[in-house]
Amino acid sequence: MKTLVTGATGQLGSKIVESLLKTIPASELAVSVRNPEKAEGLRVRGVEVRQGDFDHPETLEHAFAGIDRLLIISADGDNETRTRQHANAVQAAERAEVKFIAYTSIVNATESKNLFAPTHVATEAAIIKTGIPYSFLRNNWYLENEIGSVQGAMAGAPWVTSAGAGKVGWALKQDYADAAAAVLVGNGHENTVYELSGPLLTQEELASALGNVLGKEVPVQQVSDEKYAEIMKGLGLPDFVIPIVVGIQESIRNGSLDVESNDFEKILGRSVTPINEALTQLVNTISQTK
Repeated sequence: MKTLVTGATGQLGSKIVESLLKTIPASELAVSVRNPEKAEGLRVRGVEVRQGDFDHPETLEHAFAGIDRLLIISADGDNETRTRQHANAVQAAERAEVKFIAYTSIVNATESKNLFAPTHVATEAAIIKTGIPYSFLRNNWYLENEIGSVQGAMAGAPWVTSAGAGKVGWALKQDYADAAAAVLVGNGHENTVYELSGPLLTQEELASALGNVLGKEVPVQQVSDEKYAEIMKGLGLPDFVIPIVVGIQESIRNGSLDVESNDFEKILGRSVTPINEALTQLVNTISQTK
């Protein structure tokens, strides 16, 4: 049985690989990466490193050859680019006769009004069309996505948001990684859809939990989308990023991440890392990298 993870040198992919290596021998694991040199540390540990680029389908067919269980980690970029790249990966998996595909999607994908949902809808449909058994790991929101706001709060800034009362199921990337690894090595996950959400919180509730960790109040500043864009621009975010971060706030406000589920517990046999503990980890990581 050979398992392969794409994007294995990325922030999520590297955590998934480490989680897998706790349960399967390195000889049963392969990774597909654009730049094999970045995965030299994995090669030294006995993991097979293959070159695969979502923009070059011919590399993917070779990368996926002889693979039983494949994890396609969704790529970065705009929706159009990602949709094309994911289609390349799915088609290559079909040609390589992969036996099982897991894919990192977004919560409530097919019904979602989230900014990023269209790519995931298209990719899920493409995977189903192949007839290959699958598992869709519909991830909610990574707590690490809030690092900028956490850093600001640590420096004494308010928690700025235009997300209103919208709720989010934040969880650490490590929890999502452990869930992905469990699905890849476990049995009975064929043709499944998992809605992976942590306990639902508003921005105020998250800021309050962060205040508990920091030992000080973190005031929340609710603003309009226009004001949020202005503030983000003032913080130095590039112009092309501004509509994306504003769109995320709007998606949260509109309830696209307000998805309650116990699928994490089903897969992991444990709860996700409690929010205070997760925030403590995040704060410690930020402090160590200063």
